[in-house]
Amino acid sequence: MSSLDQHQHLHPSCPDKTTVSSDSSDTRELAKEPLQGLKLASHAVLEKAKERGRLICSKCGGSRMFFCYTCCSLLGVSHQEIPVIKLPVKIDIIKHPNESDGKSTAIHAKILAPSDVNIYTYPCIPDYEKNKVVLVFPGPGAVSVLDMIQCLHDMTDSRSHGSGEPCIKRLKREEETGATHTADSPGSGTPDESKGLQSRAYPLQRVVFIDSTWNQTNKISTDERLQDILRVELKTRKTCFWRSQRGKPDTYLATIEAIYYFLKDFHKHCLAQEYNGEYDNLLFFYSYLHSVVNKSKQKKKDLLENEKEEKAV
Repeated sequence: MSSLDQHQHLHPSCPDKTTVSSDSSDTRELAKEPLQGLKLASHAVLEKAKERGRLICSKCGGSRMFFCYTCCSLLGVSHQEIPVIKLPVKIDIIKHPNESDGKSTAIHAKILAPSDVNIYTYPCIPDYEKNKVVLVFPGPGAVSVLDMIQCLHDMTDSRSHGSGEPCIKRLKREEETGATHTADSPGSGTPDESKGLQSRAYPLQRVVFIDSTWNQTNKISTDERLQDILRVELKTRKTCFWRSQRGKPDTYLATIEAIYYFLKDFHKHCLAQEYNGEYDNLLFFYSYLHSVVNKSKQKKKDLLENEKEEKAV
C-alpha cells in the first residue's frame, strides 16, 4: 500500500526495547495504540548494526542498513538473529514498477516470512483461482475479514450452481433482516465447532496486496486480472506511518501494516483462535524504525524549543 521513506539515513540513539517507547507526549499518539505492547524479538541486534553503520551489499554494491532491499538479503545481521515467521496463508505483493525499493515496506515481509511471501513487479501478476484468493484493497465492493470466508464459499457455490447474487448484496440483505454469522465469532461454541470453523478458513490460500503510493494504485487495482477477485478492506485500522500522504485518510496503511492487521484479524475471525502475538514480529523492522524516526523528530523539536528559550532570555 503506501510506502516508506529511506529512513535508514536516520541514526539517533535508541535504547533496546521489545516494544516502542513513548517517552514524551510527542513520541506519542502514533505509537500509543498500534505499536505499544507488541510481542517482538529484541531490537538489540538492530542497535548493534546501526552503531556499525551502513554496509555495502556484495551483490549489487548498494549502501544499506540492516538489509538490501534490492537483493532481499540481510546486511550486518544474520538470519539466526532475526525472527522468522510462519504465516497461515501465502502472501503475494504486487509492486508498482515506479515504487522505489528503498521506500517500500514489502521487503520487511519477505525477509521475515521468506517461505510465505512473494513479491512481483507489475505488470507481472500470477494466475489466480478466484475463489481461493482475496485482494486487500478498499473500495465499494470490499468486505470485512469477518465476512471474507463466507463470501469465498458463496463465490464457489454460485459458480457451481449458476447463482448470480453477488456476495456484497447478500451481506447487505442479511444485515437488513438481522441475520448474523454466529459461527464467525471466535471463542464461541464447542471445540468441535471451533475445529469446523478452522476448516472453513481454508478456501483461502493466498492474499494479494498492492505495494505503491496511493496515487499510483489505480493502474494495478483496475487491472482486468484482479477484477473478479474478492476485495477485503481493513476499515477499523489506522496507520502509524510517520510520513502520511497528503489528502489521504489515516486508514490508508503501509504495506507491512496491512499484512499484519489482515493476519491478526484472520487469526481471530477465521481461525477462531485467541491472538497471542503470533504475527507481531512482522513489525520487527517497522516498529524499530518507527521509534528511530520519532526520536529523531523529538530531538529536533527539543532543540528548537531550547533555541527559543535561549533567545527569550
